[in-house]
Amino acid sequence: MSRPMLQWCVALVLLAAATPALGRRSREVKKVGGRAVEELANDPVDSVSELHMPRFSESIPNITVTIGKDAVLACVVDNLKNYKVAWVRVDTQTILSIHHNVITQNPRISLSHTDHRSWYLHINDVQEADRGWYMCQINTDPMRSRVGYVQVVVPPSILDKETSSDMVVRENSNVSMNCKAEGYPEPYIMWRREDGEDINYNGNEVSVVDGELLYITRVSRLHMGAYLCIASNGVPPSISKRVLLRVQFPPMLTIPNQLEGAYMGQDVVLECHTEAYPSSINYWTTERGDMIVSALHVSGDKYEAVSTDDGYKKYMMLKIRNILRKDFGSYKCVAKNSLGETDGLIKLDEIPVPSTTSTTSTTSQPPTAGGKKRGRSKHSKQRHKHNEVVGAANKDFTTNRWDRGDSGPWDEFGGQDENPEIPSEGLAMDNPSSCTLGGSLVVASCLLSLFWLQ
Repeated sequence: MSRPMLQWCVALVLLAAATPALGRRSREVKKVGGRAVEELANDPVDSVSELHMPRFSESIPNITVTIGKDAVLACVVDNLKNYKVAWVRVDTQTILSIHHNVITQNPRISLSHTDHRSWYLHINDVQEADRGWYMCQINTDPMRSRVGYVQVVVPPSILDKETSSDMVVRENSNVSMNCKAEGYPEPYIMWRREDGEDINYNGNEVSVVDGELLYITRVSRLHMGAYLCIASNGVPPSISKRVLLRVQFPPMLTIPNQLEGAYMGQDVVLECHTEAYPSSINYWTTERGDMIVSALHVSGDKYEAVSTDDGYKKYMMLKIRNILRKDFGSYKCVAKNSLGETDGLIKLDEIPVPSTTSTTSTTSQPPTAGGKKRGRSKHSKQRHKHNEVVGAANKDFTTNRWDRGDSGPWDEFGGQDENPEIPSEGLAMDNPSSCTLGGSLVVASCLLSLFWLQ
């Protein structure tokens, strides 16, 4: 004898053992899960007898449970007396329990009751196969029953085999990214960028693209980035998969300033911006084509080359310290990858040194006692030497400054000028109207003084 037939036989024996009901009762037939289920309706003629019959005090509520969780169905019966309660799976006609006995061999199903009134059917670790109608029966004649539905919901999961993975495409080609997910109810799928930026979707800027397919025509480097396929169906948690899109293109560069100016002795910075994928090799060359190599962060280096990455973009910087005459000319920034090569030229020209003109008023003072020779003090000689250094570093440029030949407040240390090439008498100006020629600097100073005296 088959197992279902054995279950029905056991059920019939137990139901036949119940006390037969008295009086007439009408039956009401309901459609539950595509099957006809009879529920007893009270007959007014037998209302007195009905008071002594078992009855359901409340309906069996429908429940929704997430897969893997536990479910409990409650059947509450008043005035049960010697009648028995049974639980039956409607769609498969499987008897699950009769009174205190569990009939099914499913180890996840158990039974409990309280006070001979509330009868609970427990389903542990609910699976999708448990979704359906469940009936609580009382073995009256005719049988009385109530039904409840167990809805099993499943959070979404993405099917990796049917979903796109990271991809690399050429610029201006078309791209299709697919995403497949399963769950109950059926998941809703959308695409968005991981960085939160809008998607240039075939000419429109959108934040989200609905559906399993993300199709982009004529993809550009602006589409490069990570995309999230997000699946949700109202059952937490939602799930997403990250798809990284890389767009290949040859290098291109932009130069903020193609012409730079500097004076001798100055430090100058040259800049260049590049874009490329795969990532490019970037470097600088001189006008003669020599590659510039620098050890970063080493004091005294002539060149310092720095390259900073930002995705497919790079910032190139070349710092040239202490510009000399030979450093003027053209410099080239170069970017290369497997798809091509490009370069840009920056010209470095010499500009005049910015001048700061200053004059010093002088007055005649008598010689100091002690017969000191007129001349510069040590402090004065240091200033004079400083002017010579500045003039050497800036070609013929000298500051507009001269020293008195006679002693002044700064001549406390005494001493004679140690520079025989520029005698102190040639720079002395005891009388502004009579200028001794001591070079172009002195002539300019004299003219300026005479102008102010007029």
